[in-house]
Amino acid sequence: MQLFQESNRTKLESLSRFTKEEARRNETEIVVLRENESSDPKYGSYPDSRPLKEYLKYGFIALDKPQGPSSHEVVSWVRKIFGAQRAGHSGTLDPMVSGVLPVGLDSATKALSALLLGPKEYISIARIHDSVPRQSIDKVLSDFVGPIYQKPPQRSSVKRVTRTREIYETELIEQSGNLLLIRVLCEAGTYIRKLVYDYGEILKVGATMAELRRTRVCQLDEADLVRLHDLFEAKAKFNESGDEKEIRSVVKPIEREVAFLKQIKIRDSAVDSICHGAQLAIPGIVAYTVGLKKGDLIRLVSGKGELVAISESQMDGEEISQTQHGIAAITRRVIMEPGTYPKMWKKAEHAPETEELGESRIRESIFDKLQEEEERTIEQGGT
Repeated sequence: MQLFQESNRTKLESLSRFTKEEARRNETEIVVLRENESSDPKYGSYPDSRPLKEYLKYGFIALDKPQGPSSHEVVSWVRKIFGAQRAGHSGTLDPMVSGVLPVGLDSATKALSALLLGPKEYISIARIHDSVPRQSIDKVLSDFVGPIYQKPPQRSSVKRVTRTREIYETELIEQSGNLLLIRVLCEAGTYIRKLVYDYGEILKVGATMAELRRTRVCQLDEADLVRLHDLFEAKAKFNESGDEKEIRSVVKPIEREVAFLKQIKIRDSAVDSICHGAQLAIPGIVAYTVGLKKGDLIRLVSGKGELVAISESQMDGEEISQTQHGIAAITRRVIMEPGTYPKMWKKAEHAPETEELGESRIRESIFDKLQEEEERTIEQGGT
């Protein structure tokens, strides 16, 4: 039991990286390798200063999904409001579930899977079918903290096989008769409706989920949320007066939402090669976040802070500082459009180093698995 408690404490501490405080540290606590390296103002833009068309192309919305419409319908409305070619979301919510729905526009959709790395928090109203002592309820909730086994519901779109999910925290906030107000902090892909059902089975009285709201995804919480009519009014105001202020207040650069990932800042000369799928070599690095570890999923950013790609680090920070050559990161998902920065590379210069990595090594990635799961999974009941 003590070993489990220590293990769970370690996991909770690791969740601290999915916070706004950690995101700020990732921006300020960096090791600079090239002091005098600057980014050419003729190419690209600082994320907050992009022209509106480009700003929306890399735009992210922390949407407060209302009860009623499906997640797909809500995202479709957002796309039409801003005239985007495409829009996507991370973590589908059932029609009657409300709360945090991360939405990306155009190129920003390619980074949304990174949000599956972090925890999700839900507030649920559960109805137990008979009276149960408070201490029995508290015990059952605590018993479900840690790894649990779940099989997706019959109406789920995913294959119904038993899988493991992690419950980090549970809390009985309030009880009114047979109604329970429960907070759950859990791994992405946890079925809250099924979790409530299992509570009822252990209590031997049965339980059903009456209402559900998602209150957190990674570092996003309810303080960050905007509503659909906020988006509509911001676009209407721009159409009437040309004032961009409201749009920029409800739509944020995607760079802010993945700032929980450690970063490597790269030279202008390396940007376009990364946009074409090349791997990052040591000579292309300007700076990196303190505490960078081999195997970390990281973001590659330009000198202006633009998100170029999401990659997997192949070296610790100390190794990067002490090494002159070699591959520092494998590109997993290119976000920036090619041609944003000028081509300053030759194909022959990158091919040998890429080949040394081996094709299977380049393909294997937790990010790729998360993306695959996100494309296959509809999270029934906000799970």
